[in-house]
Amino acid sequence: MAAYVKFEMPKELAEQAYELIELARESGKIRKGANEVTKLVERGQAKFVIMAADVQPEEVLLHMPLLCQEKGIPYAYVPSKDELGKSSGLQVKTAAVAVLDPGKGKAVLEDLSGKVAKLISG
Repeated sequence: MAAYVKFEMPKELAEQAYELIELARESGKIRKGANEVTKLVERGQAKFVIMAADVQPEEVLLHMPLLCQEKGIPYAYVPSKDELGKSSGLQVKTAAVAVLDPGKGKAVLEDLSGKVAKLISG
């Protein structure tokens, strides 16, 4: 497990995260890439952050979980940066995605946030 991965994501929650990205991409607003996501988290504009667990070098996302916790932004992990890129509509891999407006994925975002909060708290 990568150093920045703070908890294990069950497969069904990872699938729900991909679903959230696809819904938000179609009807809301997302931003892609570690640098872009970092800026949005620092500004407090991100509603939810999804990171790939297979990013190399790990330093690319090492700061992200702590930054999200400081800003009170829920976050989750998915196993593959390749799949993360595809679900965000890219032809290439991406390390992180920020959901700015969930659009039709609002219910999915709320459900996923609650489940992830339970995972974090134990």
